[in-house]
Amino acid sequence: MAYLLKNDVLTVEIAGLGESYSGVRFDGSGIITGVTLAEGGHHFCVKESLTPEGGTGGIGLCSEFGIRKAIGYEEAKAGEAFPKLGVGLLTRPDDTGYLFYRDYACQRFTTRVEQHGPERISFITLPLEYQGYAAYMEKHIEISEGRLTVEYVVENTGTKPLDTDEYSHNFLGIDGHKVGPEYVLRFPEPIQPWSDDPATLKGVRFTGNEVSWDREPTEDFYFCLQPQDGHEQSWLWELSHRPSGATVRELSKLPLSEAAVWGHGHVVAPEMFVEVKLAPGERQSWTRIYEFMKVV
Repeated sequence: MAYLLKNDVLTVEIAGLGESYSGVRFDGSGIITGVTLAEGGHHFCVKESLTPEGGTGGIGLCSEFGIRKAIGYEEAKAGEAFPKLGVGLLTRPDDTGYLFYRDYACQRFTTRVEQHGPERISFITLPLEYQGYAAYMEKHIEISEGRLTVEYVVENTGTKPLDTDEYSHNFLGIDGHKVGPEYVLRFPEPIQPWSDDPATLKGVRFTGNEVSWDREPTEDFYFCLQPQDGHEQSWLWELSHRPSGATVRELSKLPLSEAAVWGHGHVVAPEMFVEVKLAPGERQSWTRIYEFMKVV
């Protein structure tokens, strides 16, 4: 069953386990499939791909652990398992490197859901030990006025260290408007973006601390940024639809390890990465904070 958080300002839709997403890339617990701002009825979440069977099934605000740093993959032999936090024990099929978009066989972790009233819900994922790797996870989602917070807790319950990272993919598109001149993505300071494939940046304009688009992108765009220390910034990024003023801003106080932006013609996805590095018995927590508003 799907879950709902609601107050006078926001309505937040959260997927039931295995409902809106059944893949092996994103954390399947607490996927936020919809956010609606009461003022103006603006919607912010979209699918990764509008093409049936396209993309990897991402939607809305969904996080991923280990897009490049897959725990235990290098030591696993073909046919053996490795853990993907938020997903389960995946099976390495052959000698090729880990690919985040590959469809691996999976034994899923057990997750229980606890709803604490109309404004807070928790997802508790239990450890499943394999060759010394195991993790206990909590994900708490809460709303207060126009703010949405997602708190993550990871505890290493195994005998081997955990070394990975986490980011929220933030598949955002405001009211279904296509990406183009009506959108602006801002950062708190001037940026110096770079891309391994500059051809993907045709039509993307960088001016000081702003990113804009001359036209609707017909291909994926992707660029990297120097990560900011969220503790020193009042916000990390904000995406606005100029004509309506509908805006989402990330206020997270995070020690970022990487920062990037991915998108297509219908979606802009700022990606802020946090390193997750835990010795056996250690626990780490971090919180992502989003503010939804209408700027006149």
